[in-house]
Amino acid sequence: MKMILMRVFLLVLLLAICASAGFFDTKLGEKIKKTLGKIKAALNGTLLMKIREKFIALREKIKAKLKLSPARKALLGEIMKHIIKIKKDKIQEKGDSIEEINSKSAIGELLYQGDIVLTNKQAQEIVDDIEGDENDRGKRQAFRDRNYPRTLWSKGVYYYFHGNATPDRIRVFKEQGCWSYVGRIGGQQDLSLGKGCESVGTAAHEIGHAIGFYHTHSRHDRDNFITFNAQNVKPDWLDQFTKQTPATNENYGITYDYGSIMHYGANSASANGQPSMVPFDPKYVETLGSPIISFYELLMINKHYECTSKIRFSIDALPSGCGSILQATAQYQNLHDKRGNEAAGQRPREDMDFCYYWITVFEQLTMHKMSDSLKHAFQAPQGSRIEIKIADLSRGAAVDGCQYWGVEIKTHADQRLTGYRFCAPEDVGRTLVSNSNIVPIITYNRFYATTVDIQYRIVGGNVGGPRPQPQPNSNCVDNEQ
Repeated sequence: MKMILMRVFLLVLLLAICASAGFFDTKLGEKIKKTLGKIKAALNGTLLMKIREKFIALREKIKAKLKLSPARKALLGEIMKHIIKIKKDKIQEKGDSIEEINSKSAIGELLYQGDIVLTNKQAQEIVDDIEGDENDRGKRQAFRDRNYPRTLWSKGVYYYFHGNATPDRIRVFKEQGCWSYVGRIGGQQDLSLGKGCESVGTAAHEIGHAIGFYHTHSRHDRDNFITFNAQNVKPDWLDQFTKQTPATNENYGITYDYGSIMHYGANSASANGQPSMVPFDPKYVETLGSPIISFYELLMINKHYECTSKIRFSIDALPSGCGSILQATAQYQNLHDKRGNEAAGQRPREDMDFCYYWITVFEQLTMHKMSDSLKHAFQAPQGSRIEIKIADLSRGAAVDGCQYWGVEIKTHADQRLTGYRFCAPEDVGRTLVSNSNIVPIITYNRFYATTVDIQYRIVGGNVGGPRPQPQPNSNCVDNEQ
């Protein structure tokens, strides 16, 4: 009874504070007002509202910072000419992305960037970024403030099972929406996986926040890789797309990866169905909003926790399970892949079913030993490349980030980067040309059953070119120095 009375008291207090601030006079305020009754004591609603008010007060300044220059508008216009318009499907009633799930429940309106619970100190640091006050602050992306490394889980993460557990721990529970704190804040901290959030990808995203990571699309160098179009964003969400500064953003010298699990989708918070974020390489538009942890994210985590010296890498063996090595010839060969299970029905499963293929120009590459063959493959006759053509894709599950299924095709010279991902019938007919003599192809599924048909062959000549690299931004700094 005391707990119920306390929650009622907190709710009344919160309502009083919001009303006195005039916040409920806005459309956003009315929406949040309906949500407050659903917020439990797990969240300090009063603090959340105070933090939200700080960002709302800065909205005009944020809007000015996000405005595109004439040159950026022209660049965006050119990129948009190469983006194929895709009809998006709806799979889950609650939403098919973290942003959509939280937006529908209105909890996202209270949180930073849609799913982050900030402490008052963290919020003030971000406000200082927006206002241009960069004095005495630490770096974020991997979150590094003045308390680093105390914000690390230096002894590992203790998940909440029993009241006698260690005092610094994460309690994973089912609340409104999908959200987390950033880094170790001390004591018990909550991580919510509410309705619609029940997937390994969503859990990994929120745990990414808990171990100290902000969103990839808030990196200070994002303008070198994506164009943010404020004109397409819901007005109430505009202040959720602020970016960090070189003074506060630590990325350990690791490149931007469009396939980051910490990246939102291209259409996140869109007011008109048009992209809010457009990658410089338009073929990556479906990859934004990935449900899969990328190689470079794992590398950044290990650098952040100083674990790289403890890791032993080996490329002698390929992943076990589904997959095969395919030899390309001058004539088109066919790859047909089916993932998933019709018997599972239309309800998404929690985790992916993966299959790995390697298309190569060499017969001697085996599934058991790879390193010597790989070395030889990359020394193959100059000009040998592999052309990949998408012949057919399943229909009915095309969403931002290819969250439920897709095919990933790695044609870049740096195959540690996430490849291009496709999951829409509009992608049929796309042709890609590799930058090396091996093309990894990954298929994955967690919804019903889906099929991919690929055609591949060897082509000659110096085709394909390197991965497009944006022009350096004069505001960028080398954080490794």
